[in-house]
Amino acid sequence: MNKEPVDRELFDDVMVPNYAPGAIIPVRGEGSRVWDQDGREFIDLQGGIAVSCLGHSHPGLVGALQDQSEKIWHLSNVMTNEPALRLAKTLCDLTFAERVFFANSGGEANEAAFKLARRYSWEHYGPEKHEIISFKNAFHGRTLFTVSVGGQPKYLEGFEPAPGGIHHADFNDLDSVKQLISKEKTCAVVIEPIQGESGVVPADPEFLKGLRQLCDDNNALLIFDEVQSGMGRTGHLFAYQMYGVVPDILTSAKGLGGGFPVSAMLTTASVAASLGVGTHGSTYGGNALACAVAQKVVDTVSQPDILKGINKRSGHLRKGMMDIGERYGVFSEVRGAGLLLGCVLTEKWQGKAKEFLSAGLDEGVMVLVAGADVVRLAPSLIIPDADIDEALERFEAAVKKLVA
Repeated sequence: MNKEPVDRELFDDVMVPNYAPGAIIPVRGEGSRVWDQDGREFIDLQGGIAVSCLGHSHPGLVGALQDQSEKIWHLSNVMTNEPALRLAKTLCDLTFAERVFFANSGGEANEAAFKLARRYSWEHYGPEKHEIISFKNAFHGRTLFTVSVGGQPKYLEGFEPAPGGIHHADFNDLDSVKQLISKEKTCAVVIEPIQGESGVVPADPEFLKGLRQLCDDNNALLIFDEVQSGMGRTGHLFAYQMYGVVPDILTSAKGLGGGFPVSAMLTTASVAASLGVGTHGSTYGGNALACAVAQKVVDTVSQPDILKGINKRSGHLRKGMMDIGERYGVFSEVRGAGLLLGCVLTEKWQGKAKEFLSAGLDEGVMVLVAGADVVRLAPSLIIPDADIDEALERFEAAVKKLVA
């Protein structure tokens, strides 16, 4: 085994330069705290971008992984396995879904959802009904199909020609959807109930209800991308339950595995029927190790006391960040839901979100950005109140130095 020392400079020598990681390399985590190579401690409000929903080294997840590792790791999809079947049954029991497809990432889950929507419409209405309506500033993944459906041209630059038949409406503007939707051509409308990457922007309840009605009126499927907003992030297992608007297809990833790569596409039996044998697949989708860990995540997060505690923690963190924002004139609002929050920078500080991220690291607290104007928070759903208090103290110290 290669035990040579590694540091940030090695990244530039051996890795494709599509990332620009910071200087620190975390090596250990426990709960909502992580330690770097030098033993320096950080309080984690990033959560791996809404992934580590139960924090680091959660004993239940460690136990599930160890237990399954001594049984079976992987099987081809020529066979099924017990953890995958149990997880699928649990997800169906807890949601609108009747059928589940497993993959490894949010992009793959969304790819499956978009392919399913097109094939369903092809089978039921013919090849002309293939167009997808998404929203400006959306983010659905990095495959060529999902990045094309996403509404951020910067992610598509240099990768054209893009798949066709995709239109982008204005988020929270139902009239812009009405101008694009067509009973003859639209197969699906896809939306994040809370746009994450573009600034943590929640959809208006009436807007989502209007989308549901438009899809029903035009024989189009409604797809909710809950890769970031799902798995308890909003205080509900999935955000659609908070809004009371049921989609035809829902995608989940990130928090679903609590840090272990796994994703799922959830749908109804009638829609799922269009993905018959051989129409789609994934080598690692439904992997026994991944599903065993995800089962423990779902069993834990879906407990009523856990979900109730998320909104309590949300209020604590939201108030603390807004107080800091008002004291130092840096945040105009804190928006979002549950423990997916966006602290919107005031006009004076717009474009400088990464400066807050860097200042936070210097003081031992890890935050995220969502675009150039928003500081994003997505901590563990069970972060202790004491850790929230200490994180706020550290972040205020960072802000105080920054504004000085």
